[in-house]
Amino acid sequence: MSFFAVLFALMVEQLRPLPRDNWVHDGLINWVGWAGRHFDAGRERHAWVVWFVSVLAPALGAALLHIGLARINALAALAFDIAVLYLTLGFRQFSHYFTDIRKALDQGDEGTARRQLAQWCHLDASELPRTELLRHVIEHSLLAAHRHVFGVFFWYVVLAAVGLGPAGAVLYRMAEFASRYWSFKSKALGAPANDKLMDLSQHLFALIDHLPARLTAFGFAVVGNFEEAVNGWRRDAGLWRHANEGVILSAAAGAVGVSLGGAAAPGVTPDRSKTFESGAAPDAASAAGSTPGADPQLGHLDSVVGLVWRSVVLWMLLLALLTLANLIG
Repeated sequence: MSFFAVLFALMVEQLRPLPRDNWVHDGLINWVGWAGRHFDAGRERHAWVVWFVSVLAPALGAALLHIGLARINALAALAFDIAVLYLTLGFRQFSHYFTDIRKALDQGDEGTARRQLAQWCHLDASELPRTELLRHVIEHSLLAAHRHVFGVFFWYVVLAAVGLGPAGAVLYRMAEFASRYWSFKSKALGAPANDKLMDLSQHLFALIDHLPARLTAFGFAVVGNFEEAVNGWRRDAGLWRHANEGVILSAAAGAVGVSLGGAAAPGVTPDRSKTFESGAAPDAASAAGSTPGADPQLGHLDSVVGLVWRSVVLWMLLLALLTLANLIG
C-alpha cells in the first residue's frame, strides 16, 4: 500500500500543488508557536516537552487515525495516507522558487533571480556574483528535494511497514519544521527565547535525518557518476558544518561534476575549521572550502533536476519491487 500511497500523492501534488501561502504552513506555524507559548518556561525539560507536543503528538495522532481507519476499511486508510503525503511530500512545495530563478537567469535577469533566492532562503543575495548565485540555488534545491521528498519518503515507508501509516511522514516533516522554526525565531529576535529548545530541535532532527540523508546520497551516487559521488562523499562531506548536509551535497557534487561549497557567505557554506578526513593533501578547490568540479553554470540546474528525478524513479522502483514481493509472499 505504501507504493500506491506515494505514487498517487506525487501525481496529485503535480496536478494540483498547494499554493505558496497555504493553510497547512500557517497551521504549522500556529501549532509550533502555541506549543512554545504554553509549555516553554526556559528550562531544558520544558524544551523536551515542547518538542514532544509539537512533533510527536501529531505523528502519534496520524498513526492512531490510520489504525482506526484500517480496521474499518483499507481503502479509507489508503486515502488518509495519500492525503497526509500530499500535505507533507512533494516537489511543488518548493519548486516554484527554483523554476522562477531558472526562468529569470534564462532571461538574463539576475536581479530578479537574486530577489527570489533571498525570499526563498531568507538571506541577502544582492551582492552574490552569478557563479555563487547558481551555487546557492543548486545547494538549496538539493537540500529542499531531500527534506520535502526523500526524507519524508523514507520515514513514511519505514513506519508504514510496521502498521503506523503516515506517522513517519508527519514525524519527519514536523521535526524538520520545528528545527527551522526555532532557529528562524532566534534570528528574528536576535536571541533565542530558549536556546535549549533551539539546540534540542536541531539535534533531534539531525538524528532523525541521519539515515535518510545517507540514503539520499546513495541514490544520487547510483543514478549519477557513482565513482565521483562516492569519492566526494568520503572526501568532502566533512567540509560542511552540518554532517547530513555535507553528505548530500558532496555526493551530489560528485554525481554531476559541479563544484559546491566555498567561502562566499551567506547560505549553505562549509565549515572551514574542518579538514579532509582522508589525510590527502588538499588541492586548490579544497583549500578554498569547495568540492572539485566545474564552476556552477546554468546547465547544471538541468543536471540537478535530472539527478533528483532519476533518484525518485530509483526509490519508487525499489519500493514497487518490495510491494510486489510482499504481495506474492
